[in-house]
Amino acid sequence: MTPDEIHARVVDQYTQHVNPYLAKLMNFAGFGVEIRAQGCLLIDHEGREYLDFLGGYGVFSFGHSHPVIVDAVRRQLDEMALSGKVFFNPRLAELAERLTRIAPRGLEYVFFSNSGAEAVEAALKFAKGATGRSKIISTEGSYHGKTLGALSTTGREKYRKPFEPLMPGAEFVPFGCFDSMTRAVDGQTAAVIIEPIQGEGGIHVAPEGYLTLIRELCDRHGALMIADEVQTGLGRTGKLFGCDLEGVKPDLMTLAKALGGGIMPIGATLGTAAVWEKIYSVNPLAHTSTFGGNPLACAAAIAALEVLEADCLADRAEQIGEMLKSRLQQVQAMHPDLVTEVRGRGLMLGVEFAMDEVGELAIAQMTKRGLVAAYTLNNPRVIRFEPPLILEEEQLEQAIQIFDEALTEVEDILAALV
Repeated sequence: MTPDEIHARVVDQYTQHVNPYLAKLMNFAGFGVEIRAQGCLLIDHEGREYLDFLGGYGVFSFGHSHPVIVDAVRRQLDEMALSGKVFFNPRLAELAERLTRIAPRGLEYVFFSNSGAEAVEAALKFAKGATGRSKIISTEGSYHGKTLGALSTTGREKYRKPFEPLMPGAEFVPFGCFDSMTRAVDGQTAAVIIEPIQGEGGIHVAPEGYLTLIRELCDRHGALMIADEVQTGLGRTGKLFGCDLEGVKPDLMTLAKALGGGIMPIGATLGTAAVWEKIYSVNPLAHTSTFGGNPLACAAAIAALEVLEADCLADRAEQIGEMLKSRLQQVQAMHPDLVTEVRGRGLMLGVEFAMDEVGELAIAQMTKRGLVAAYTLNNPRVIRFEPPLILEEEQLEQAIQIFDEALTEVEDILAALV
């Protein structure tokens, strides 16, 4: 088939069998069909290359098709892909040990699932079961997933309202507000669930001392602290985990996205011995997953952790992230009427615009020039930049040039509308 025929066929299949409304939106935005990917590059149906500065919303921390991780998965596939679920699973055991070795102290056990939303569901369930309480404190603008429990704690009414009634007991406070959090946590609170950096909320970094306050409040009232590290975990922020920015040790921590090395889906919920005793001592099958911790996904995750350590990618994210942030701020200075702020940590950066529509226009112009990014789900004024941690300086400079050109084009478009 010709490139045009490939595009037309896939769009029609989406329209007829997947989601016609999403198909219309993506087609209108001019998105092509992804065919191949390598490193920091996506290749579409026409053979055109794009710098991937979205990184699968944090999935591709190791880039696309990292050879070490691909080889590990290929070897495992030749041995055993899925677990029979009756015998001990050596890959699951090894991955659990490796994760607890690098996790904040006290997180001694791991439950494996298939996604970030499932990891959050497990954390919420464990918190309620371990404390015997039902009140969950979350923050406005937060994102924890779209399954019913996770959605109940996701801080945007637009996504919750159509599916109510959801899980009862969820309450929301402004992110970063010390007083509101202090008033909310009490003797009825099962847990506080918090992102060290809000991703979908617009790349908002927790103010200094905020995570420490939450830890202290949970200790004071007998509640649990859940660190949602699905997007911030495994080097993205320049630290191994976002909670390491303040040296905080949560009772439960969720991981996914980058954990699969960009090759396999996998989620993980880490917890303390005290939580595990409450949940599993009476019933070892209190919470399970058919595909969670399967050998193929675990092999990918083990290889990903090896690459993370061997290539010092957390340190690299901090160093090249500072460079990217500085260059984005230079672009901001050249377009002060469009860009209001550049913020974030490591390679989890956000650019906020003065108007909602500017983000959409900028993304369209960037895509046209070969740079992929997206605005945050709960804040359309903010474009996120989350490239792979293996990003090269040359690719960084290429992206900055495209971003600058895109904003210049947006200024011309807006001027023509006046």
